[in-house]
Amino acid sequence: MRSTPDPRNPADLSFPVPDLSRRTMLAFGAVGVTAGLVAGCSAGAGRSASGSDETTIPDWTTADIPAQRGRRVLITGGNGYPQDDRSGLGYQDALALARAGAAVTIASRNTTRGEEAVRRIRAEAPGATVRFERLDLADLASVRAFSARMAAADDGLDLLINNAGVMGRRDREASVDGFERVLATNTIGHFALTAQLMPALRRGRDPKIVWVGSMRTADALPFDDLQLERDYDYAAAYDNSKLANLLLAFEINRRSRAGGWGVACLAAHPGVARTNLIPDGPGLDSPEGFRFRMMPLMFQPAAQGALPTLYAATSPQAAAGGYYGPRDFRGLRGLPGFAEPPEAAGDPRAAATLWTALEGLTRIGFPPA
Repeated sequence: MRSTPDPRNPADLSFPVPDLSRRTMLAFGAVGVTAGLVAGCSAGAGRSASGSDETTIPDWTTADIPAQRGRRVLITGGNGYPQDDRSGLGYQDALALARAGAAVTIASRNTTRGEEAVRRIRAEAPGATVRFERLDLADLASVRAFSARMAAADDGLDLLINNAGVMGRRDREASVDGFERVLATNTIGHFALTAQLMPALRRGRDPKIVWVGSMRTADALPFDDLQLERDYDYAAAYDNSKLANLLLAFEINRRSRAGGWGVACLAAHPGVARTNLIPDGPGLDSPEGFRFRMMPLMFQPAAQGALPTLYAATSPQAAAGGYYGPRDFRGLRGLPGFAEPPEAAGDPRAAATLWTALEGLTRIGFPPA
């Protein structure tokens, strides 16, 4: 039996890639590859959202994470501990950062799974400082309560990883606040959380925010139907949310620079990783689920998919406003590299429109500089 790949060892992160015909690649487009490539998302040489030209990143694994002792880290999601051949990206982030000495908080809505994730991390990383806090990003009351608990602790925050995410199901679902469920979880909740944690981040040491994006994004946001009330499509719901997250990541970084907040904001995507996103979303009987089952070699392990996020979060070379993803096979898999954001993600007018819309939906704004 093959042992679990060690993300600290580059040689252990090489997996066979099938010889894909053009027909197979086109079929795989339902997983989101085509959408990602058309949007201009590629690994290797690229241009960051800040406009600087980039070259390549030397081989980088969790073994290259600098010592994190003393750093306070919050990861949304993070309860996707390994089961069968799947795992969550946030769990892998939490495990790697705890191993490096960070004080990690996992925040998710499922208390049972969150506490089990903490138990497993402590078992894999003896002496790790890790805890669980309940947070339902699709419930603004939960976001407010969580943020209030963080504020009451009067601690600073050094790293926020906006990782939690869901894919839509076949039928449109609404959050307790009446928002479309995917946008509520992936974008609205994270916007509200980040706004309310900004004072803690500004008290942090070299504070960073990392938003987890995706290879697949929409070409543009439908501001006239942001909640997809008139024309719901589960794939569009996910693609919209991931474009929105990139817009917010780059807009927060612009506003931080302009306002002197002192908080770096970056984004990363995992390529195509073997997580529970599809099984828990449209399901294994969906077109995405079919490819998930029938093309297993295309989906890299979650531990490898987490590397671009960890690079953005910890590497001194990761630049504010940067975007990172796997560098191999057109960004589907591999060690971290520079990713080129889709053109729509760099539109400051769309970002400002989204910002205003989210302030109106949440009734929460970022604190003044």
